[in-house]
Amino acid sequence: MSDTAAISATARPLSGRPTHVRHRIIALIFIITSINYADRATFSIAGNAASGELGLSPVQTGFILSAFAWAYVLAQIPGGALLDRFGTKKIYAGAIATWSVFTAMQGMVGLITGVSVVAMLFALRFLVGMAEAPSFPGNARLVAAWFPGAERGTASAVFNSAQYFSLVAFAPLMGWLVHDFGWRSVFWVMGALGLVAMALFLRFIHSPARHPSVNDAELAHIEAGGGLIHMDDGRAQATKAPTFTWANIRQLLANRMMLGIYLGQYCINVLTYFFVTWFPIYLVKERGLNIMEAGFAAAAPALCGFAGGLAGGYFSDLILKRTGSLDLARKGPLVVGMLLATLIIACVWVDAEWLVVTLMAVAFFGKGIASLGWAVMADVAPKQLAGLSGGVFNMFGNVAGIVTPIVVGYIVAATGSFDLALLFVGAHCLLTIFAFTVIVGPIRRLELA
Repeated sequence: MSDTAAISATARPLSGRPTHVRHRIIALIFIITSINYADRATFSIAGNAASGELGLSPVQTGFILSAFAWAYVLAQIPGGALLDRFGTKKIYAGAIATWSVFTAMQGMVGLITGVSVVAMLFALRFLVGMAEAPSFPGNARLVAAWFPGAERGTASAVFNSAQYFSLVAFAPLMGWLVHDFGWRSVFWVMGALGLVAMALFLRFIHSPARHPSVNDAELAHIEAGGGLIHMDDGRAQATKAPTFTWANIRQLLANRMMLGIYLGQYCINVLTYFFVTWFPIYLVKERGLNIMEAGFAAAAPALCGFAGGLAGGYFSDLILKRTGSLDLARKGPLVVGMLLATLIIACVWVDAEWLVVTLMAVAFFGKGIASLGWAVMADVAPKQLAGLSGGVFNMFGNVAGIVTPIVVGYIVAATGSFDLALLFVGAHCLLTIFAFTVIVGPIRRLELA
């Protein structure tokens, strides 16, 4: 045991009743992930004003919106492998600091003479994506370490629902900043908030076995339920071999269950990336709202997605406790949620702004219910490859972040309308159901050969 671990163990509370440190851990991860998603959405809020000032076309805007995902996808596997090799705390904290700095730097675009604004915006958003790559695999590792199996659906839903809460909390703020202080202020404020989040992460996040506030009763509860409480212990971490090997990648990609999960996550994220990239621009260009109104209008579907995400995780764990069926617990809410999400297609045929926002709200409530992918990953990932498995999963899922902004940009440029874009998004909701019900098969932990 390291000196730090020994000190932590000595200072550990001795009460026989379990502490609830894991709940504080997931609450902080929720806050940090909310800032993470807000940083991804900065250009979707500031983009209309920035595009006007910088002279960006819809196609250029689409490529800029996709830049984040290009790097995010490419860096997922290395990011997951780094988490497995060096532990969650060091890699995650460094990621927060780095993406925050690159977010703030986007506020300087257009102020440096001789530098292409398109190239600079693309490069900075690319770097933000690269820096954020370890975040969700890191979240999954924290859930696997801190939560027993029967609580992972809810815990995963909490951090995953931050993607919706992020816009509830930050879309109105960013809309107000653009309206009153100009689009550049969005990037500077969000970059500063990220650095605060990094300081909080370093102060309060530790592995279960080394946390000074957790007691033995809570550790026993977590470990008895399958929690990997020693995942990031210093000695174990130092002796680990690199997990990023082609043999390990092949084992993950050769498994039908894993491939179905990867496809399903890609399809779910098509809806996510439409919402965090083009939706505010859709409200301004297609529905005639001003940017401040669009910020508040985007908060309503996001709030419903947040509620749906918490409901999906809660009912998934409830079904698991009552039936013992992991398949029913994870796939049931997913099918119901994705059927609701297809209502996004109905926006093609309605004119009233309030009805558009209502349909989007129902669709995102459904999408939230269905967002159990990270809980499924906690259920199926090989114990030795928790970070790498999460990285591959998130890589496939975030290919949607490359495809969706570009496809929507070309559709809008070619047709002058978002109608076909909404059909494109809705079709992926149905494909999600097919992936999880037909391709995945029984959900079980993958054992390595």
